[in-house]
Amino acid sequence: MFERAELGNRAILVHMDTSDEDKREDLSEFVELVTSAGAEILHTATSSRHTPEPKYFIGKGKAAEIRQLVADSKADLVLFNHALSPSQERNLEALLQCRVLDRTGLILDIFAQRARSFEGKLQVELAQLKHLSTRLVRGWTHLERQKGGIGLRGPGETQLETDRRLLGQRIKQINKRLEKVRKQREQGRQSRRKAEIPTVSLVGYTNAGKSTLFNTITDASVYVQDQLFATLDPTLRKVEIEHDVELILADTVGFIRHLPHDLVEAFRSTLQETSEAHLLLHVIDASDENRESQIEEVESVLEQIQADRIPRIQIMNKTDVNGIEPRVDYDTDNTARRIWLSAQTGDGLDLLRDELARFFKKEVLVGRITLLPAQARLRALLFELGAVRHESVDHSGHYLLEVCIARRDLNKLARRENVSLDTLTPVAAA
Repeated sequence: MFERAELGNRAILVHMDTSDEDKREDLSEFVELVTSAGAEILHTATSSRHTPEPKYFIGKGKAAEIRQLVADSKADLVLFNHALSPSQERNLEALLQCRVLDRTGLILDIFAQRARSFEGKLQVELAQLKHLSTRLVRGWTHLERQKGGIGLRGPGETQLETDRRLLGQRIKQINKRLEKVRKQREQGRQSRRKAEIPTVSLVGYTNAGKSTLFNTITDASVYVQDQLFATLDPTLRKVEIEHDVELILADTVGFIRHLPHDLVEAFRSTLQETSEAHLLLHVIDASDENRESQIEEVESVLEQIQADRIPRIQIMNKTDVNGIEPRVDYDTDNTARRIWLSAQTGDGLDLLRDELARFFKKEVLVGRITLLPAQARLRALLFELGAVRHESVDHSGHYLLEVCIARRDLNKLARRENVSLDTLTPVAAA
């Protein structure tokens, strides 16, 4: 590779419309990505082709035009709104004599800027190294490591081989460290399972307002900014929706069209918070005209991480932008399908709280429990939880309790008092 000039952020954007709908990208979203990365946009070059050109992705004439733009504007890098093959990236850098970055590389760079936690930094580095491993092209013979001596003359280990070896070693180190972090996360999940506190995960397209909604519900101070991928590291908070309904709310990284496969793989441990949640709140920017395609992209990623079978409610956010009144849309079985609200103003937040309480109260049992006189301690604990609605004593001295109790609390009591659930399960459930 040629010697690169001093690094900078003055960029020329390249966008090409193709006939393949699956490979077509949104230019306005690309501009947002570039702005989020902190680059200064000098020019935007657009073109149209039925299929990408094998050598430069764009046509030779357009490539020559961009080369002139780079020279005239003294640009530091050229950013493509598409995924380039390693050879295309190499050929373009040789022609344009500046850095060339494709859409995947740009997203990786934004993730590298946003990562704050130890785990997040490791995950981003792992994704970057996997991406870089396909782009190693050095094979300089002047860096031969074996010289002279009978039987030792020859090319030895080239720089390309050295890079690959060092890259492989670093990837192994990161995977070992991430495995430790995964075990710690699993311990946390097991603790929550034992406590039987349900988890609700916020998912959605990037910049849909997940962190704003998270802060509004939990009174937390998660970083919020009107930019793509403002949130990278997952945040979990315990929330009391009502006096008898508690849950863990998780704020996660946003998704985007054609999210790089390496990123999905690297962030699999983080996204496991989503794949093991009891309920997903799919936050959607109701004011975005491309919201239907964004919903499809989120559904696609959920399928990749095997979270597509988890119950979910669509949260139509930013209703204040279009002046839409907060409301709840129900399915035919009277289950909430969509909740329209504004996380920014808080309008409609009470509807969300009511539906969350309603969803998890399906696990509330209402009925009658018969306790022996020897189980007075258990009776006292039920009173302490406020689960007893009415009590009477039969002719045998048994306590007859009419209760309303969450199933998880009932299970917890059964384990704590070492009694069979057969004697505790109420006769009816609601």
